[in-house]
Amino acid sequence: MKQKLALVSVCASLSLLVLMKPAYAYLDPGTGSMLLQGLIAAVAGGMAAAGMYWTKIKNFFSKKKNMGAKGAEPK
Repeated sequence: MKQKLALVSVCASLSLLVLMKPAYAYLDPGTGSMLLQGLIAAVAGGMAAAGMYWTKIKNFFSKKKNMGAKGAEPK
C-alpha cells in the first residue's frame, strides 16, 4: 500500500513539474512582510496558548498529578 502511494506521489509530482507553465506573477515587497508577520503571529499565538495551559501540561507529565496550580499539598 505504501509503495503504491509513493509511486502515485512521484508520478503526480513529475507530471506537475513537466506540465508547469510560467505564472507571470508579481510579488511586491509587502507580500514578504505580510508572510513574515503571519509567521511571527503564529509563533506568538502558539507560545501564548502553551503559556495558558503550561500548568496542565506540566501536571500531565509529572508524577504529582493531584497538585494544584499554586503548588498546594494534595488532598
